[in-house]
Amino acid sequence: MRRIKPSLRSPKSIPSIFRALHNQNDRSNAGPLASQLKSRSVVRFSGPDTIKYLQGLLTNDVRKFGEPAGKREKTSTLTTPNLPYESASPVYAALLTPQGKFLYDLFLYAPPPPEEKLDRTGSGPSSGSHDRSVEVFADVDGSVLDELLHTFKKYRLRSKVEIENVAEDFSCWQRFGGKLSENSSTAEEPEAAAVGWGTGVDRAGMSASHGNDVGWQWFKDPRLDCLGFRGIFKSSGIPPLVEADKETDEMNYLLCRLEQGVAEGSTEIPKGEAMPLEYNLAGLNAISFDKGCYVGQELIARTHHRGVIRKRLLPLRFLDNRGNELEQKVAPGSEVIDAESGKKAGKVTTALGCRGLGVLRLEEVLKESGALTIQGQEDVRVEAIRPNWWPAEWLQENQQHSVAA
Repeated sequence: MRRIKPSLRSPKSIPSIFRALHNQNDRSNAGPLASQLKSRSVVRFSGPDTIKYLQGLLTNDVRKFGEPAGKREKTSTLTTPNLPYESASPVYAALLTPQGKFLYDLFLYAPPPPEEKLDRTGSGPSSGSHDRSVEVFADVDGSVLDELLHTFKKYRLRSKVEIENVAEDFSCWQRFGGKLSENSSTAEEPEAAAVGWGTGVDRAGMSASHGNDVGWQWFKDPRLDCLGFRGIFKSSGIPPLVEADKETDEMNYLLCRLEQGVAEGSTEIPKGEAMPLEYNLAGLNAISFDKGCYVGQELIARTHHRGVIRKRLLPLRFLDNRGNELEQKVAPGSEVIDAESGKKAGKVTTALGCRGLGVLRLEEVLKESGALTIQGQEDVRVEAIRPNWWPAEWLQENQQHSVAA
């Protein structure tokens, strides 16, 4: 198979991106790719009340960021200068409306405090300050950054928390494709878990991180292993392990997510409208059902314990009547209907090339009749795909409910 070399430049059109890395096999052949996520920005939360403040707002449990190193889940145990012996894994979470509708998603990272870092030689603790003030960095949707900052500051009240836009200083990156999705732990790619003043563990990262007073590293994506690695890095340089000919446009990462049925940000997950469980946020490790109260918890808990989600976000393919893929024929917001019954099955939420995402009624998907089409575009067939990562019970619950009804 012809080896594909991803373009370093932003393509002139979306179809050209799609042809460059047409499917998962092409991306695997190209090897691990890396994209700077220019659609995302970085916000810093700091101050003595940071953990308590975020814990009371977000859908996931962030208390581990305030725990001593010995109690944390391990993601790195490599003795690498400028990193702690154990690093806290990132947390994916969301902020909801009081009515339980989605507002913003956040990837949360907590850099190690100075007393947990090793010195430049890697032989002992850093001699820096022992201030236990907590910092948490959040990778957020850049298109709603100002609104997001306003919303979080509104909830601050008397909490001792500073909320800052640090998007000029930090950038968000994703590594995906190749064999990364086959690795089940950071131990299988040790270089990705070791970025600092390296002494042989990560030679690729030595120049990029030398002189940096904060140890930044790649982490396994907290949502799904198949999405690869994610991280926040200083904007002044390229992250370690990013090869010059493997840096590619963010649209290729979007295609990777579309194939896996994963939405991201407040456009793909409609702000103020989306039901988090219908967009599979529980399956993407964004929701803790035993953490206690947070904004919008009541509806989430009630829906979860009821046990039946009738609509879910699914990957879509757009085809013609002969089964050939159709590019750029479907727009977000298009209605998906069952051509046989005329009933509405759902709506397309995201579209790129011949791929997309849509929230569909599972009873229509379970029919497997191949009769789904776009309203007003009857020449476009819609193929809904069940992702491999979906728990089997999601469909079983709906089948049982349909039989009972």
